[in-house]
Amino acid sequence: MRDRITGSKALMRALQAEGVKTIFGYPGGSIMPVYDALFDYTRGEKKCFDHILVRHEQGATHAAEGYARVSGEVGVALVTSGPGVTNTLTGIADAMLDSTPIVVIAGQVPISALGTDAFQEVDLVGVSQPISKWSYQIRHAEDVSWAVSRAFYIARTGRPGPVVLDFAKNAQVEEIDYDPQKVRFIRSYVPYPKLDAEAVRQAAELINNAKKPLALVGQGVELGNAQSELKAFLEKADIPAGRTMLGLSALPSNHPLNVGMLGMHGNYAVNMKEQECDVLIAIGMRFSDRVTGNLKTYAKQAKIIHLDIDHSEIDKNVKTDVAVIADCKESLPAITALINKTSHQEWRDSFKPLDEKEREKVIEPAIHPKEGPLRMGEVVHAVAIQAPDDAILVTDVGQNQLFATRYFKYHHKRSICTSGGLGTMGYGMPAAIGATFAAPERTVCCFMGDGGFQMCIEELGTIMEQKAPVKMIVMNNHYLGNVRQWQDMFWLRRKSFTKMMNPDYGPIAQGYGIPYQAVTDRKDLADAVTRMLTTDGPFILECAILEEDNVLPMTPPGMDIDKMMLEI
Repeated sequence: MRDRITGSKALMRALQAEGVKTIFGYPGGSIMPVYDALFDYTRGEKKCFDHILVRHEQGATHAAEGYARVSGEVGVALVTSGPGVTNTLTGIADAMLDSTPIVVIAGQVPISALGTDAFQEVDLVGVSQPISKWSYQIRHAEDVSWAVSRAFYIARTGRPGPVVLDFAKNAQVEEIDYDPQKVRFIRSYVPYPKLDAEAVRQAAELINNAKKPLALVGQGVELGNAQSELKAFLEKADIPAGRTMLGLSALPSNHPLNVGMLGMHGNYAVNMKEQECDVLIAIGMRFSDRVTGNLKTYAKQAKIIHLDIDHSEIDKNVKTDVAVIADCKESLPAITALINKTSHQEWRDSFKPLDEKEREKVIEPAIHPKEGPLRMGEVVHAVAIQAPDDAILVTDVGQNQLFATRYFKYHHKRSICTSGGLGTMGYGMPAAIGATFAAPERTVCCFMGDGGFQMCIEELGTIMEQKAPVKMIVMNNHYLGNVRQWQDMFWLRRKSFTKMMNPDYGPIAQGYGIPYQAVTDRKDLADAVTRMLTTDGPFILECAILEEDNVLPMTPPGMDIDKMMLEI
């Protein structure tokens, strides 16, 4: 007997075949047949999916991103056509810039109505192609199995990223004889380049001859699940390592070779030493402008080795001397086998005076202020010292992000979710929701400013409904703090529309049934953090912050990376 089913049911089977367990979505007219099919797959004996009803489609994509970042699996968002899918474009772009594997499935009008300006019709393939790894329109039910398998294959392999499937309504209701398909090869797509043995040899030779080597560790190590390979490489050659913001949990905070965070608001010593090292080894990072500062002066004294899976990143921003194009889980062990066991103690010791200078001028005043209002750094520090070792940091964007990433502690892999390349305000809360479904056994701490919190405040409804145990720390300074800092520093203190009038968050939390506490005095901070971390389920901790708190150190935009300011 033939297995004849609709395209919508074929989608359910195809998602099952890809191992999908959680879907973040929002229904609508053009995706209704799929949601009808989903009904049977989310309850009873046939249940195989959890569907999380978000409150905004952008929230669905960010939740899918958070799920993917923490789980290492592909996140899935399901939305309708027109405004439903255009609301996902920010999340798709965010995932593209941060190499996050998600698949967005959107309804579309029937193919007979395409090009007629039908209700809620939008050219999704056209608008999403530049910001996705692949964008495809499913026009017939017979293409569902192949398209879904190909989408997941592209999203998760090589350099991960977002894929968009535009699912025409006629294809959702057509009946077909279901034929499961599995895509394992695409002729024009080479996700894992063949490792070049000569490039490995040249890289090892440069490292063996280095007197002052420095590694720059990016998210590629996390994406490649190469955390142990990284440690073996660094420890054999005794190489100090800085980490990009997205790569912070690739190497534990307390590892002796960890020398801090790179970039504009990174740690002082590692940024200064980038301009002194003789061999610079970039591992799974893309030399972002926020890391390099002025490219004309960046690391000109050093030989550059770049390990990356994506050929397009090589020489894009920084000219390399040796490029090792491969998955770092393969390239790191290959290089490690050829490098000498050595010590660079004198070179590593040279970081210490600079670290002490930063600790005295920046860190201690930030995390242990003696008077005045609460500071963002001390709030992050207070949470970090009480949070479990396997806690996950999620941030929104702005000063909250910069303080949180600097002062949180990372002990386990896949412990940070933040919007790096796109810098998306409103990312934090939905990404934290996704993280709780990816790792329900881990504590999720989500730091937000008052601006970012209000950009995604509707997702409190999702948290309420799902009882998602997100520990939300709202650092409220009544400003768009990062923009205000730049206005003070570079725009003659002309605070143009950065002051915010905020609501009373207490009644809002009460309306959603979420425990809440406000802290205005530092003597109450530690106990409030304890209450938050020991309360089952979600919690909102609002902290009244010094209005003009500034993130330091800072390299002004476009300046040399070693021109870091320790004070304003």
